[in-house]
Amino acid sequence: MIDSFLNYLRFEKRFSPHTVRSYENDLSQFETYLKANYEEDLPASEYGMVRSWIVTLVEKKLDATSVNRKIASLRSYFKFLLRQQVIEKNPMTKIKVLKTKKQLPHFVKEQDMISALDQSVFEDDHEGWRARLVIEMLYGTGIRLSELINLKENQVNLREHTIRVLGKRNKERVIPFGDSLAPVIQGYLKVRNKELKVNDHGCLLVNNTGGKCYPMLVYRIVKTHLKKYSSVEKKSPHVLRHTYATHLLNKGAEINAVKDLLGHSSLAATQVYTHNSMEKLKKVFDQAHPKA
Repeated sequence: MIDSFLNYLRFEKRFSPHTVRSYENDLSQFETYLKANYEEDLPASEYGMVRSWIVTLVEKKLDATSVNRKIASLRSYFKFLLRQQVIEKNPMTKIKVLKTKKQLPHFVKEQDMISALDQSVFEDDHEGWRARLVIEMLYGTGIRLSELINLKENQVNLREHTIRVLGKRNKERVIPFGDSLAPVIQGYLKVRNKELKVNDHGCLLVNNTGGKCYPMLVYRIVKTHLKKYSSVEKKSPHVLRHTYATHLLNKGAEINAVKDLLGHSSLAATQVYTHNSMEKLKKVFDQAHPKA
């Protein structure tokens, strides 16, 4: 039934391949635990078995956020089995998520981003232009890693300065970008088409052999570049997405507009960025208000 559930996630829920793999890994790990400790398959799971696994994960010092993701995977799976009438009782009914510390998003300071985007720091070849475009695109549009590597050339409108992105669950959104990004895209395409024979996939970004970019390549580009110009603790593509949102809010952007730009389904996901903006407002208050 795991395969049926994964197909349900792929084709009905339209989850990304990365998300489906995460579900698959979580279920596989729990199934291995069940067989080793109870000699049972997943549909035979009971509350005590699930709770025992969670306790084991906690004892292994697994991060609470990771444990909660596994709980969410099991919860979705057993709901699916219940709807398919494979089981009569959901073993997840009394399972509660672990308490987690509220972590603020990491972001790059504005001055550090200005330094990181200085065109003189990039080489004038395909790898240099690609690195520059990756940094500019992630920070200039706030798109996710998966959205970036799957972005097609025909989804970029250089005349109107917008990109059309296919986000989570195949939700499409249009994101505007600034004047400075257009010449970077044009410059990259010129060098790319001159130096490489591009495969027939239609994607904007390519690897060194003309194939589609892959996640680890983008991770390496971002980590290597941010290491030179920022002291931010985490250096990943998602940090540039956090930076995009934080800087917009710091400059007075309306939170609902930021929500739509990021492609969040609920305002709660966007509100986490307001804390960073609030800290800045508090500093302004402390410096300017007579009663501070």
